Amino acid sequence: MQTKYKTRINKIGPAIEDFLGEKMLILFGENAPAELAEYCLLIDVKNVEGEIVPGDTLQLGEKEYHVTAVGDAVKKNLSSLGHITLKFDGSTFPELPGTLYLEESEIVLPKSGDLIQVTSK
Repeated sequence: MQTKYKTRINKIGPAIEDFLGEKMLILFGENAPAELAEYCLLIDVKNVEGEIVPGDTLQLGEKEYHVTAVGDAVKKNLSSLGHITLKFDGSTFPELPGTLYLEESEIVLPKSGDLIQVTSK
């Protein structure tokens, strides 16, 4: 198993549940603008090693989700700002460049201090 990305959740914005109805979670590094931070999982900015591709696994706290599509800007944005959107709708076409698409699934909210990692078999 290869780990392509690994970081820790430092803080969970108080309004994060506002986006659960749209099947979305937003990741942002510690430089998140204040008005956005309350909607985000705030993480340490770390480099992505290699390419994230459909079929990889995203672990969010205790739960694992399969990657179904990857926007063009995911690697760059995650490595530079820690900022991407996680969309849990099972899309196989990456409509938005900064979005990582995951299997359609109930979102289990992680806790502060939990790990986020992307691995491939």
